[in-house]
Amino acid sequence: MRINLTKKDLVNLVYMQLGFSKQISENLIDEFFTLIVSSLKSEKKIKISKFGTFSIRVKKSRIGRNPKTKEIKNISERNVVLFKPSKEFKNLINIKE
Repeated sequence: MRINLTKKDLVNLVYMQLGFSKQISENLIDEFFTLIVSSLKSEKKIKISKFGTFSIRVKKSRIGRNPKTKEIKNISERNVVLFKPSKEFKNLINIKE
């Protein structure tokens, strides 16, 4: 079963846990995401202690095909974000309760 964690859920968690207003909580979450994106764009790699590392990798252009129409198209070069979890994060995930 897949459970999605939305931005609204994060805002509510900050609101309930820290007691900030919902507007301040939303601004805090927005600023956090903006900081990650801008740092990734400029530095190409971000390490968050005890959580993991985000990095950008360039995918080369390649030829792709639409399986339905068999039409061949060129897929352009693009950046993709990779995430590698830290050892601490992996250990927390694998703890059996």
